Amino acid sequence: MHTIQISIYALALLIFLALVFDFMNGFHDAANAIATVVSTGVLKPQTAVAMAAFFNFIAIFIVGLKVAQTIGKGTIDPDVVDHYVIFGALVGAIVWNLITWYYGIPSSSSHALIGGLVGAAVAKSGTGALIAGGLIKTVVFIVVAPLLGFLLGSIIMLIVSWVFVKSTPRKIDGWFRRLQLASAAAYSLGHGGNDAQKTMGIIWMLLIASGHVAASDAEPPLWVIIACYGTISFGTLFGGWRIVKTMGQKITKLKPVGGFCAETGGAITLLMASFWGVPVSTTHTITGAIVGVGSSQRLSAVRWGVAGNIVWAWIFTIPASAFVAAIAWWIGRHIM
Repeated sequence: MHTIQISIYALALLIFLALVFDFMNGFHDAANAIATVVSTGVLKPQTAVAMAAFFNFIAIFIVGLKVAQTIGKGTIDPDVVDHYVIFGALVGAIVWNLITWYYGIPSSSSHALIGGLVGAAVAKSGTGALIAGGLIKTVVFIVVAPLLGFLLGSIIMLIVSWVFVKSTPRKIDGWFRRLQLASAAAYSLGHGGNDAQKTMGIIWMLLIASGHVAASDAEPPLWVIIACYGTISFGTLFGGWRIVKTMGQKITKLKPVGGFCAETGGAITLLMASFWGVPVSTTHTITGAIVGVGSSQRLSAVRWGVAGNIVWAWIFTIPASAFVAAIAWWIGRHIM
């Protein structure tokens, strides 16, 4: 792999920009981790985001680094990576995150980043710059993650309904208000474990391209790992409240038992994906789980129009962020 010539100032700027994206990822996707536990009234918003941020960070000790390896070495050809490509990818992802946050659309920060990488790499070197294996795995899980969340959410809801069929609604509500604390913590663990690694992979890619880290290294430097986990946790503390209402109440009306089942189904999906090294969308996962919980009670419990609008946002995320990234790559060529 060739080594790009880049000043220390440009390198620092791009790392800073990557951490800005990481912060926005936590800020944007905090709603996914706390929407159910807030909308069911189990926790106040401030308490919920503090808990989510804490479990985002401690994922550093539990989840491996396979997702970072997929992003850093398995998405685009390392030979096309330079500071312009990284700049374009990050700007594309950040701009799309800002747009979807402003309009309260629960889109995927993960796929915005993948789209950014694709757009910038194609703008520089054409489609030959893409690594099919890594991208196919990511694209397949655009469908698999919400379906798995849906399946697990609905199955867990049906099991819980069967086990507690003779219990009174008041007793069930009391139990699951406590159990939802554990499920929300597990989901936040999965969120931090999968999403922090995406920015980690970008910085790692940049350090390899600039010759500051050997391409043969199995893991990114420790300071990169700590910085990415810390930054996404900090972003979660400032959670994206515009998206909480959409996720927590507009798709289907949740009670603590439903919130527990959705979060548990989503957490299992995220942790499985992280151990497999697949960069999945936390937004897709929890949306699928919420729809699964709602539809397991009755199909009319789900507002399918709202769910459909969210799916359209998923479809547009990669091409939209890729388009912005291609423009940003061209601008970067002239200003950096």
